[in-house]
Amino acid sequence: MSHVNQSKAYLLALLTVLFWSTVATAFKIALQEMNYIQVLLIANSVALATYSLILLARSRRLSLLSLSGNSIALSALQGFLNPFAYYLIIFKVYSILPAQIAKPANFIWPVVLMLLSAPLLKQPVQLNGFVAMIISFTGVLILSSQGNLLHYQIKEPAGIALAIFSSVIWSLFWIINLKDRRDDVTKLFMSALFSLVFIFLLALATGNLSGYKTKSLFAAIYIGLFEMGITFVLWLKALSISESTGSVSNLVYLTPFVSLIFIHTILGEKIYFTSFIGLCLIVGGILIHRIKKVPR
Repeated sequence: MSHVNQSKAYLLALLTVLFWSTVATAFKIALQEMNYIQVLLIANSVALATYSLILLARSRRLSLLSLSGNSIALSALQGFLNPFAYYLIIFKVYSILPAQIAKPANFIWPVVLMLLSAPLLKQPVQLNGFVAMIISFTGVLILSSQGNLLHYQIKEPAGIALAIFSSVIWSLFWIINLKDRRDDVTKLFMSALFSLVFIFLLALATGNLSGYKTKSLFAAIYIGLFEMGITFVLWLKALSISESTGSVSNLVYLTPFVSLIFIHTILGEKIYFTSFIGLCLIVGGILIHRIKKVPR
């Protein structure tokens, strides 16, 4: 039976990785005809509807009136960090940078999480952590050249800076989420609910409640389903039934490499050699950090 569960865990994890590998392409398609505020409004709405259906399918009713003030405040903070702030920044990054640059640059978050865990979780950074940081950030510098190492300069520095800042937002959300013992789907639902309030108010204030185009609209719906929605549930399910969470979680590092295939074939971006080298360094640094790391 355990063998069957492990096989199912791998299948769910690989399916999730496949979906996550397509979203960089979906981001660029959605942003062709809509701005990043409009994309997030649609994607957030779809993600919230997805979590609602999952809760109903599990026969779980969530009464907001029964929640404590602390739970509501915590959910509001989580929703502000993610999806609201995180995806606003990410969509802005994709509106500035080529997808092949934006995806790997954002993937620096495990190293940023390590750095933030030192002061916030009292987890000291080991020697391999400092090595990982140097290697991964070197990867970011290489890929930011966009294929021009001989006459090096960081192209679109604002986009690179925002990509790294998005990793800070995600890491803060992750740390807060670690200390929240509520059911995972419930937490995702509540975060999406508060985020929708924030993004609706922003869209209202900026006049972005109209002007949606069909192709970008479908791409935003796809993002809500397969980036912000059901994939998180599939991933959590894979981890929960796996005998070895490490072996399953390592599959996520396939995501940016598979993404390059979709980015090239669908978007038609010519993949720079620096994108591949930079990505290898970023992921390599992360894996070095994970060596002999005790799960917490």
